[in-house]
Amino acid sequence: MRKILFTIALALLATTAVNAQKAVKYNQYGVAVESDVLDVEAQDGILVFESPKSGYKFWFDVRAQADAAVFFGAPDYADAIGNGTQIRRARFAVKGQINKDWYGEFDMDLANGLAELKDAIVRYTGVPNLDLQVGNFKENFSIQRNTTSRYLQFIERPMVCSALTPSRHLGFNAKYAKDWLWVSAGAFSQVIAGQEEWTNVADNNKDFGRNSGYSLTTKVVFRPLYKMDNASLHIGAAYSYRTTTTDLATGEWGTYRASCRNSTSINRKKYVDTNNLPGFDHNNLWTVELAGHWNGLRYEAAYVGDNVHFKSDAADPATKNFGGWYVQAGYLLFGGKQQYDSRGGKYTKVERGRKWGDLELCARYENVDLNDGNVYGGAAEAYTLGLNWHVNDNVKFVVNYQYNNNDRYANGKGKLNVGKDAAGKPVKDYTKVVTADGKAGVDYHMLCVRFEIDF
Repeated sequence: MRKILFTIALALLATTAVNAQKAVKYNQYGVAVESDVLDVEAQDGILVFESPKSGYKFWFDVRAQADAAVFFGAPDYADAIGNGTQIRRARFAVKGQINKDWYGEFDMDLANGLAELKDAIVRYTGVPNLDLQVGNFKENFSIQRNTTSRYLQFIERPMVCSALTPSRHLGFNAKYAKDWLWVSAGAFSQVIAGQEEWTNVADNNKDFGRNSGYSLTTKVVFRPLYKMDNASLHIGAAYSYRTTTTDLATGEWGTYRASCRNSTSINRKKYVDTNNLPGFDHNNLWTVELAGHWNGLRYEAAYVGDNVHFKSDAADPATKNFGGWYVQAGYLLFGGKQQYDSRGGKYTKVERGRKWGDLELCARYENVDLNDGNVYGGAAEAYTLGLNWHVNDNVKFVVNYQYNNNDRYANGKGKLNVGKDAAGKPVKDYTKVVTADGKAGVDYHMLCVRFEIDF
């Protein structure tokens, strides 16, 4: 009798457990949902929730970068450059691989108390080697621009990338990556970032009925060393056709402007700046780039060209040609290895050579030229030495020394001094600069440090 009762009890327990597993669950809207048990773990310091069976994966991506910089050696006529500190980036992102076919991402930057949208992505990954995505994200144009800020070799990207290469825009993109070939093509519209950009979009639409504008961007990369684990070779070229967009202020719509800072964003002065050029029709932006790595060595070089076309009835309809280039390299001193992201077509985090981390010694030369025809936006060059201490997977310390050399036309839209006149007084007008040796422009030195954590 006891055996019979015991058997019945076990059967009842088993039935209850099965029914509990099959119990229907509902979401907050009262709709029945499927549920999945997740594993929770820290993967290289990143909190990840992942299903062992369904392909679901959810994680947070947080980044904080604190910078400090001092500036010295500028000529006595130059406008003062204030030393300072800042939170360069305070990023919070939520990312999810819903299943093997669908991925989503939402990314915000809260640096210095200002909220700005970065990435907002819906991506279809159901076709092998192909990504289809829509949302707000970086156009695939420049390897330097597309490399995440957490894996940059220097504190800031080269000036020509800041001035000319496109970053995030609202659009659609298709990307194919397999073995030696990487191809991307996309169509984009205006910038979606913060309140200022969206206010401009809304005002241009509401008050003037202006089209949002568009750009068409394509890129091809060849990777002949794709079979090698300790080396890579990235040979790329990209082209973008671009029209005016409505994220500009209503009074600036239909104009073209290129500008950049030439040290860090702590120095807010944009010496190199074309100002707003009216009568803009479209521009052809193009680049060629070469990058690679071998064990601890990583190198990269690119030229960026910009052919700006104006309407026939513009005050100055002649095409303007701007451009610039850079070359840089870094080497891990204690046995670490550089790593290439074959799916993203860019470089990723290093593999450190010691338990305490690794040191990466870096050097870069760069220039940008926004002078052409009767446009004198200025030209600049910079020499940078950097030392990166990769402490672990999540912490990095960076030190950069940089020498900046701006020409006499780099006067920040006529707001900054570039020399002295015949009376020996500081002057902003480059035509009035009088010097015994013929030199003008603002040259100065910078020392900058960064403390970064990713988790």
